[in-house]
Formats: sequence, C-alpha cells, structure tokens
Amino acid sequence: MTDITGVGFQLPAIDATDRAIIVATQGGLPLVARPYHAIAQSLQLEPRQVMTRILRMQETGVIRRLGVVPNHYAIGYRANGMSVWDVPDDRVDQLGASVGGFEFVSHCYRRPRRLPQWPYNLFAMVHGKSRDEVEQKVSQIAALLGEHVRSHTILYSTRILKKTGLRLAGQKKTE
Repeated sequence: MTDITGVGFQLPAIDATDRAIIVATQGGLPLVARPYHAIAQSLQLEPRQVMTRILRMQETGVIRRLGVVPNHYAIGYRANGMSVWDVPDDRVDQLGASVGGFEFVSHCYRRPRRLPQWPYNLFAMVHGKSRDEVEQKVSQIAALLGEHVRSHTILYSTRILKKTGLRLAGQKKTE
C-alpha cells in the first residue's frame, strides 16, 4: 500500500501488468465472445491471469467496478429522467433496493438532503422513448413506495454528458 496523500489514505500498489490491463480495459471491453481472452492475447498474457488480476484489483479497491455504459439515445430512448424522492432516512436503503429492482431503473442511489431547498434523498434514473413513458414508469415507483413518499419530482436531461471515469495514460515507450 502507498500513502499518496500524506494523510493516511492507502492505495494498493499495482505493477506494470496490472496497469496494462487497466489501460486495455478502461475504454471498454472488446465486443467479442471472449473479451478477456482477446485482452490477454493483446497483452501476451494468459486469459486466467487477466481475469485473476482483475478480480484481485476489484477486491483491493484498485478497480471499483466493471459495468455497462449504454448510449440511451442510440437505442431510441430520448427521455431521460432522474426521479428524486423524499423518503424516510431510516427506510431509504430498503426502499432504494426495491426501486433499483425495477428493470427500467438504470441506477438508483442514496444522496444527502440539502435542507431546506433540497429534501430528496433517493435518486432513480429512468429512461423512456418519451416523457410520457418516463412519467408512467415513475408512477410505478410511486406506487411501490406508497405511503413512504413525502414528495418527488423528475429532473429531465437536456443534453448528453460524457460518461467516463478516470483514465490512466498508456505506458510510454522508451527507445
């Protein structure tokens, strides 16, 4: 572990192979039947080695998660609404897990309130082909939450933002 902040924040050390795997995967996995095999081949590693290292990096926190980042507009979803909910703090985790179980909710999470202006503590992103469709889906969430909802609203996207996380630069070649 390495303290990079001077205040005790520890990062697990990675070697050149881990770094190469991160650089090879950070832009997305190859769209092939066996993506880890393709990455392994490009790095001249064994597929099992790539998969084992990725799992280890997830377990130690070097990699937080692997996930899909869909382009909703490309697949016909033009209305994107972040539904925000004011629910009791002592129920937000349980209620959030239920809301996150809806197939149409792409992500759901808890956020702190900013009273008195912002009473919402549960967020759920809903996508639809129209605002009417988003509103119908949000009505399903409201029905599930029932008496626990004190208030809610929908915040619609007005533009597409770049969806990427931190990127490592590729290894510089020395001659």
